[in-house]
Amino acid sequence: MQRRGRTRTPPHRGLVPLTAGAGGLLAVVMGLVFLMLVLAIGDAEHSLLSARSGRPALTQVGVVQGAVFDMESGQRSYVITRKDAFLEPWQAARTAFPGQAQRLVDLSTSPAQRRLAQQIQRSGQSFIDDYSVPLVAEARRGDPDASSTARTLEGKQRLDGLRDRFSRYVDTERTSIDRRENALEARMRTLTIAASVGVGAAVLLIVAYGAYVTRVIVWPVRRMAGFATRLAAGDMGARVPPSGRREIGQLETAFNTMAGSLEKSHRRLRLLYDAGTAVGNTLDVGRTADELVRVAVPGFADFVTVDLEESVLRGGEPTAAENVLRRVARGGVRDDSPLDPTGALIAVDPPPGATRHTAAAPALMADLRVTRRARFPDARRTEELLDYGMRSLITAPLSAQGVLMGVIVFWRTRDSPPFEKDDLSDAEELAARSATAIDNARRYTRERETALALQRSVLPHGLPDCPSVDFAYRYLPTGTRAGVGGDWIDVIPLSGTRVALVVGDVVGHGIQASATMGRLRTAVRTLADVDLPPDELLTHLDDLVLHLDDGAGEQAGEVGSTCLYAVYDPISRHCSLASAGHPLPFVITPQGAVEPAPGQAGPPLGLGGLPFETTDLELTAGSTLALFSNGLVHSRHLDMGHGLDRLRRALASAGEGEPLEESCDRVVAALRSGEPADDVTLLLARTRALPRDQVAAWEIPADPGQVAGARTLATDQLAAWKLDELAFTTELVVSELVTNAVRYGSPPIQLRLIRDTRMLICEVSDASSTAPHLRRARVFDEGGRGLLLVAQLTQRWGTRQTSAGKTIWCEQPLPATDASTRPEGSVDWCRE
Repeated sequence: MQRRGRTRTPPHRGLVPLTAGAGGLLAVVMGLVFLMLVLAIGDAEHSLLSARSGRPALTQVGVVQGAVFDMESGQRSYVITRKDAFLEPWQAARTAFPGQAQRLVDLSTSPAQRRLAQQIQRSGQSFIDDYSVPLVAEARRGDPDASSTARTLEGKQRLDGLRDRFSRYVDTERTSIDRRENALEARMRTLTIAASVGVGAAVLLIVAYGAYVTRVIVWPVRRMAGFATRLAAGDMGARVPPSGRREIGQLETAFNTMAGSLEKSHRRLRLLYDAGTAVGNTLDVGRTADELVRVAVPGFADFVTVDLEESVLRGGEPTAAENVLRRVARGGVRDDSPLDPTGALIAVDPPPGATRHTAAAPALMADLRVTRRARFPDARRTEELLDYGMRSLITAPLSAQGVLMGVIVFWRTRDSPPFEKDDLSDAEELAARSATAIDNARRYTRERETALALQRSVLPHGLPDCPSVDFAYRYLPTGTRAGVGGDWIDVIPLSGTRVALVVGDVVGHGIQASATMGRLRTAVRTLADVDLPPDELLTHLDDLVLHLDDGAGEQAGEVGSTCLYAVYDPISRHCSLASAGHPLPFVITPQGAVEPAPGQAGPPLGLGGLPFETTDLELTAGSTLALFSNGLVHSRHLDMGHGLDRLRRALASAGEGEPLEESCDRVVAALRSGEPADDVTLLLARTRALPRDQVAAWEIPADPGQVAGARTLATDQLAAWKLDELAFTTELVVSELVTNAVRYGSPPIQLRLIRDTRMLICEVSDASSTAPHLRRARVFDEGGRGLLLVAQLTQRWGTRQTSAGKTIWCEQPLPATDASTRPEGSVDWCRE
């Protein structure tokens, strides 16, 4: 195992002493160079000052010489002209000479020059004192000797001596200055060469030091920075090739160790992330197990098997007492493994220490060749597994809320490194997440089955055959985790061969929605028996929903419910419908044109106090009404308007004479994509028209004497229809109903007989809205037995309100009618 901490490297081998030594050497060289530069600059400054010191002396020699010459010129001019004007420059030069001569002595740069300057001072002063002043005095006295040749020659000799001394002084000073300047130039050249050599050596040393630092430090660090960037970008395989030594080598080793640790942690986090996002998305036990296998192979194991109790697969509670499990999922890197296939029964010993209520830990078998205990699935085939190449495994129990549901086994072959103890935590985490997902799927399965059972109990397995319409329907419960919804379809036969078409939707899913749907369907059927118009029926249903409690303190109306109720009369081909928040149907003409039904959808059920409107349609025979729910045309990925357009196109694409059953399948397949997010309902009803020769109607005067004529009309019509067997019963029924209408009703009175394929219907209408009631007459009562007689003689009877009054009707089965429902109408309600 690698020791953690700081590693001490011998000083002579580390980068620190090497770098410090190179830096110190560079500092020494640079110091010497700078010292040479300082010395050169000081010497140059000294030489420059020395050279500059001779320049003032030369200038002062000129000044002294000029003073002497001015003095000599002034005296000569005076001697010749005897004018006092020439004495002023002479006097000024004679007065300034001592100070100027002394300054020349002071500015002399060498003793020899100083001696020459002193000689010039003495000679000049002697010229003034011994010659010039006496000469001027003689000239003032008018002495002719002042302008004599002898005196002139004497002055010339004296001036020539001064000139000679001035020349020697200037030549000597200039020679000294040239010598100092030449020496300065030689020294400057020497210092320049030395400084150049030093600077060049320093530059070479700097370049060498930079190259050394670049090769030993910069390049390795840059290379590691590049690999670190790849590692940060997600390349977990980035490694630094071990090319360095000393501290850089240690840094490369530490980087590779860190990268390996990060790669391992990344694999683990990726595995757990995939398990969290990919396992448990379907709420199906089998699919959840398959998702777990796909996540674990090949990132964690070469082969994975998942075995569960049978009760868990059915949505039941786990018992943790079964030693035989069902293999739910199996997967691996190859398909030829000797592991038992999916669906097989697996005998397994419980994990070590596992009881009914326990959280058993995963068990590791690092080498199956050494450990051959029968404590894992497929243990009886250990030899075959070893021959195949299985080498190690981890057995992890699947438990939820402390109860074992099954076991998951992770296998590795000889082609992969064996499992280690560090892998137990990963296996335990995978098992825990998978167990939670499987338990959720189990609970969902149980709730869905319960909701489906409740829904099947409140919905018919088939709809009754109706002579007024041909119909086909489809109901697809939602396949999402939300559970079964509350949609329903109903076809309700009404009096007078009319039929009611109903489609409704309870918002929500699950058992509550199914229970609410059953209550609403029962309420609609009860209200339909009263034979109310569509708008009145929805008004009563709305009031009922307001007072309908779901048993949990929440009104069903708050959940949200919609309903569409339509009534079709095959005699008049009149259809009236009303909607409570439900989409209006489409009308398909016999020619294939598809148009939405006119009108507006009213408010949903449960709001209360808002009116519902009835829409009246005149339908030709062969027209088709398409009733549907929102689940067919609306979803998260399909807005309502687009869905209605798609439904219209699907309905319009029907071929001529296409059966309704095929139309239903085609429309649902065109609009359904994958599992429906909501219940899908579709009802296609193709209208029929009752022929005129099957309906007979007469106006009966409001006169008791016309009752016999009404009986005669009825019996004659029955004879024309060849229903003489029903003549006696019909005669009694007509007599009783017409008599009641004449006695208790209001004119006009109408008698109508309707014959369809199954029933003979007798209807008596009048203008009174008072409905009769069936009651038991006492022994001595003279009346009250008519409706009782009608109820006894007919199969059904009833009364309905009309816009002009009321209608009392009764039905008698035809002698040769087969009253059984059509076979194709008995399709299972929850048809997938």
